[in-house]
Amino acid sequence: MADPSNETYAIVEASGQQFWLQPNRYYDLDRLQAAVYDTVTLENVLLVKDSKGITLGQPYVKSASVELKVMDHRRGPKVIVYKMRPKKKTRRKNGHRQELTRVMVQSISVGGKAIS
Repeated sequence: MADPSNETYAIVEASGQQFWLQPNRYYDLDRLQAAVYDTVTLENVLLVKDSKGITLGQPYVKSASVELKVMDHRRGPKVIVYKMRPKKKTRRKNGHRQELTRVMVQSISVGGKAIS
């Protein structure tokens, strides 16, 4: 098993949420306007951990970026929203499936130099 203290990761802000990204892993983000197999670069990097240590941004790490490869556009699981007002004969059933984009982290770079 790999030593967890030696792992490289980045915490980035994408689609209003924060994600912990590690190289060569898949993640599902909210739908991105990019074609399949395109490369997307995220500049809103909040924290970077590499072999040298942790770099914390205020709020973002300067000159840090994460390169993602779009693998697929998919939809999340169906969520049922059911509203009922008791004693009023009012019922409303609604379904929702979130539009997602599956991405693979290709590289995390700081200062133009890839650290992973």
